Amino acid sequence: MAPNITSAPTGVLFENDPDLGDDSSFQPEQVKTQTSSSSKEDTYRLRIVWRNVILFVYLHMAALYGAWLMITSAKIQTSIWAYLLYQASGLGITAGAHRLWAHRSYKAKWPLRVLLVIFNTIAFENHVYEWARDHRVHHKYSETNADPHNAKRGFFFSHVGWLLCRKHPDVIEKGKGIDLKDLEEDKLLMFQKKYYMLLMPFFCFVFPTVIPVYCWGETWTNSWFVATMFRYTFTLNMTWLVNSAAHMWGQRPYDKFINPSENLGVAVMALGEGWHNYHHVFPWDYKTAELGNYRANLTTGFIDFFSKIGWAYDLKTVPLSMVKKRAARTGDGTYENHSHEGEVWGWGDKDMSQEDREQATVIGRKDE
Repeated sequence: MAPNITSAPTGVLFENDPDLGDDSSFQPEQVKTQTSSSSKEDTYRLRIVWRNVILFVYLHMAALYGAWLMITSAKIQTSIWAYLLYQASGLGITAGAHRLWAHRSYKAKWPLRVLLVIFNTIAFENHVYEWARDHRVHHKYSETNADPHNAKRGFFFSHVGWLLCRKHPDVIEKGKGIDLKDLEEDKLLMFQKKYYMLLMPFFCFVFPTVIPVYCWGETWTNSWFVATMFRYTFTLNMTWLVNSAAHMWGQRPYDKFINPSENLGVAVMALGEGWHNYHHVFPWDYKTAELGNYRANLTTGFIDFFSKIGWAYDLKTVPLSMVKKRAARTGDGTYENHSHEGEVWGWGDKDMSQEDREQATVIGRKDE
């Protein structure tokens, strides 16, 4: 999940660099002339984007200073404000860009959609269209050169390094084949995309800084470094852990043939996104986990709340019988003591099996 509560979780920091995530990166003129994977691999060279390196160094130094100010001089209200913004921006990624738009695991009425777009803009992990696009590529080509944050290139690369260099040509080439029509037909997402460079600075940086100063008399320094820099950088790193730690360490009870793992620590810090082995096997489950409680999956509780008041509906989930069958076929034996199946990016993927479609449980289904 990307910067993501990426997966995610995906997303990038600066959208105007064509090789870092701008929509133009998937236009034909941006693709190398080589056609075979081997030829691209032979000519591919890692190219560092020094602008991003400098900016990420500043972000992390500012976040460390913010952490110091938080325990030495910032008011308790400012720390609480930073925590609330972290939760809101996290949900903008997990419940919004990830589960709603990237995977289509549930549907939402316009008030919830607007709320999630605002939360997502606070997070500044790129607009939903780009985040969801890269995340679908990640699921379809996980742990290959076409995966934007391929964990087989090491922890640092999958955590943050992928944002510090140009994309591998395979990411661009394979990305052109991902179905994005549902995102392109969403007027709210297209509005966010069009005005992102106006909306993002206000929601991510200005608004979080101004509120503590004018509402409870915080200093500008404390407000900037605690509520904005520390909060933003912390959120990014929690998202990145889904791409790195949750793709390396943990059990694989549902599919032992893939890297994504069940990681409790990441699940807690990333609002429920750390149950990653399950999620890559069943990416269209709105819970992203088999668990039936909210202790390590705050996002599921958030979605369930809005389902009860009618703002979220058509919640797709997996019946226990299907989970057990898959664990018995491909699990590592840790669930309860087939060959690797094709990957899908979520509900509606053309490669999703008919069996999965028919056996899925859909909560709160509504005819449209």
